[in-house]
Amino acid sequence: MNVWSIDKDAPLKLLLLELVHRYGENTLALNNKEQHYKAIELCTVNEPDISAYIYTFGQNAGRYGIDLKYPISMHNIVGENENLTLDQIIEIISIHLFS
Repeated sequence: MNVWSIDKDAPLKLLLLELVHRYGENTLALNNKEQHYKAIELCTVNEPDISAYIYTFGQNAGRYGIDLKYPISMHNIVGENENLTLDQIIEIISIHLFS
């Protein structure tokens, strides 16, 4: 994943750089659907049915929101994790995608 070539806002690029640093370049995949400039959907390469939709729109400056998606949609967690710091968002992603 070439973070610099992705057309996203700076806080999302910062998050992606940190995740690539922690987990490696070929571990995460971005959803290819067209998405908002201030949002990304991530999954691991080996588990595309479990993903995290991370967004910065509607958040305080430098903060993130995250929706957690599961193979069974009734288990999705949407709209409950907002205005999180970079460290908080990385912790949630680590548990959701890598546990």
